[in-house]
Amino acid sequence: MNMFQHIASVTTIGATAVLFAPSFAAAEQGGRYWVPTTTNPAMYQPRIAARAEVARKATRPGKVTTHKRERSPLAANARLAPDSKAHLLVLQVNTNDAAAMNLALNNATNVAQYYKDLGENVKIEVVTFGPGLHMLRDDTSPVKARIEEMALSRPEVSFKACGNTQERMHKAENKDIPIVAQAEVVKSGVVRVMELQEKGWSYVKP
Repeated sequence: MNMFQHIASVTTIGATAVLFAPSFAAAEQGGRYWVPTTTNPAMYQPRIAARAEVARKATRPGKVTTHKRERSPLAANARLAPDSKAHLLVLQVNTNDAAAMNLALNNATNVAQYYKDLGENVKIEVVTFGPGLHMLRDDTSPVKARIEEMALSRPEVSFKACGNTQERMHKAENKDIPIVAQAEVVKSGVVRVMELQEKGWSYVKP
């Protein structure tokens, strides 16, 4: 090798060192090995890094992953459906007064219609005892026709007659005391009212 060829070789090596020196210096400062900039960096990014990041977020303190459960339309409708429990009313009649008897029947009719319009259930019971038993006596009732009509149009309304009063009238009048077919005889009218109230029925005396 002559002197001119030696000088050319040294010059070429020096120029190459000058070109790559900044890249090596930058790599050393960043603490990473130098990667040629012409190569796609994505090829050197392992997929496991992304998975590790997901796992790290999932296990972060105070972070709880929850899954929202969708309600079915049927369950939602069931929650919004009106309460099917019936409204309960007991009406007491204990006087032999046609006006009081008609007032009790008016109250029963109005309450029944009110809840019918709302589409809600209601039960109404008219309980008679003492002189009020005449309301349900087949031979003396001044409202017999109304009771017969209500039994057909208002099945939610029922009638109870006091057995103790019936027995006392039987002894006093020395004859059987007939009760209208739409009514049921109970042992004691007062006890019937009391027991219904204990079961949550609302009490009204017209």
